[in-house]
Amino acid sequence: MKYSNRENTPLAFRGQLILILISLLMLASCSKDNETVEDASKGASVSIDSVSTISTAIEGNTGKAESPDDLLANATFTSTVTITYGSTITVDNPLAGKGVTVTESNGDVVVNSTVSEVAYVISGTSTNGSLKVYSDKKFKLTLNGVNLTNNDGPAINIQSSKRAFIVLADNTTNSLTDGVTYTASDTEDRKATFFSEGQLIFSGNGSVTIKGNYKHAICSDDYVRVISGTITIPSAASDGIHTNDAFIADGGTLTMTTAGDGIQCEEGYIVINDGTFTINVADKGIAASYDTDTTIDPYLTINGGTFVINSSAGEGIESKSVLTINNGEFTIKTSDDGINAGTFIYINGGNLYVYSTSNDGIDSNGKLTVTGGKIISVGAGSPEEGFDCDRNTFKITGGILVGIGGATSMPTASVSTQAAVIVGGGTLNQLIHIESTDGVEALTFQIPRTYATMMFSSPKLKNAQSYKIYTGGSVTGGTNLNGLYTSGTYQKGTEVSTFTMSSLVTSVGGSTGPGGR
Repeated sequence: MKYSNRENTPLAFRGQLILILISLLMLASCSKDNETVEDASKGASVSIDSVSTISTAIEGNTGKAESPDDLLANATFTSTVTITYGSTITVDNPLAGKGVTVTESNGDVVVNSTVSEVAYVISGTSTNGSLKVYSDKKFKLTLNGVNLTNNDGPAINIQSSKRAFIVLADNTTNSLTDGVTYTASDTEDRKATFFSEGQLIFSGNGSVTIKGNYKHAICSDDYVRVISGTITIPSAASDGIHTNDAFIADGGTLTMTTAGDGIQCEEGYIVINDGTFTINVADKGIAASYDTDTTIDPYLTINGGTFVINSSAGEGIESKSVLTINNGEFTIKTSDDGINAGTFIYINGGNLYVYSTSNDGIDSNGKLTVTGGKIISVGAGSPEEGFDCDRNTFKITGGILVGIGGATSMPTASVSTQAAVIVGGGTLNQLIHIESTDGVEALTFQIPRTYATMMFSSPKLKNAQSYKIYTGGSVTGGTNLNGLYTSGTYQKGTEVSTFTMSSLVTSVGGSTGPGGR
């Protein structure tokens, strides 16, 4: 064998070493390329697409509690009595001796009327005055820049069972305040700053501020309807608006802070068609809560409006019967259930964000049906749930639902038509992203609270499709609806798991409580 004098190594053996080194370098290069392919998804991006959540099969109640008798345009008032408060009280009464008497004592004005088509206009200021009305007929009462404080009773006390049209005169501000304590009458109710035995129908484009120092701010032993106007209740010892038979809203701006409920119907129903509501309460935000007489149906229907409800101890929205939400914008933060119903909850549309610190986000003591809308429901830790319907039917036919908590009710596959998946936990402020294995986004959501279980349903989920779950990452150029992204671009974080929609309702983690069946 020939040797190299320089290397003192056989030439053939040296050539073999060179080939081995080249092979090792090629293997190393291939290994590096493989690692790049495996990590290629991290940092890649996917488009977040919006999807229609408009219900095509509305269920529940769509009634608006319309009544032509509640429209001021359908009533006629031919005579006007004006009352002006001040250091002295001035009364202009064209019907004196003709069916209307007006008396005054120490700032308290009392009207007695036996005739129809009478309008009253009050204005001015009194630091210890009031208005009481007795009327055999419906009437109109216009608040035209009036400021009344009554230290020993209601500021306005309507002792008439007839309809009262309360008009907040355009471009005026009004205020009403009652005393901290006063003695109830044996023969007359007087349990609110603005009290009426009959219907109260608010309209106009002015504003009124009502403080309820003794009990409620506004109370009717019949019903209250708000058509328009701005009503502010800065404080109430009990409820902001308390009614016996019904509360109806077609518009208006209502803001209230109370030690009791925000809006409570004691023995009847609530229908809200529109309006803007900001409600900060110790107890229930909006409640139709009568449940001791089976002949009374305390249903609650919301057809639209904007709602910001905060409760430190009670529910956000409650019906002891059927609760139907057809549309609206909702931000509800509570200690007890965010939304609760005694027999049925229908959600057909709207954007809902519900957050309970110590109970369920959305809780039906009976059935639960969702046909549309975008819903984020946040419950507390186990055993509380994002969606809870107590072993009753949980039907999903449309909408986007994200429910997080300690557990969830299981959607009922036999009646649902839209896919749903139940997955395991997530961490506060973390992004969670679900996309199909072919790269189509299903969910991009910023988590508002650490949770053990998520229930997610969307038209984007497809049966028999496989999906990947990512956490972390970021979103650019996105539209965020209470954490739910409906547009933008997701930069991928870390892939944490995969699942396949093996059935209409698929469970791959988390915990199911006493849920749908």
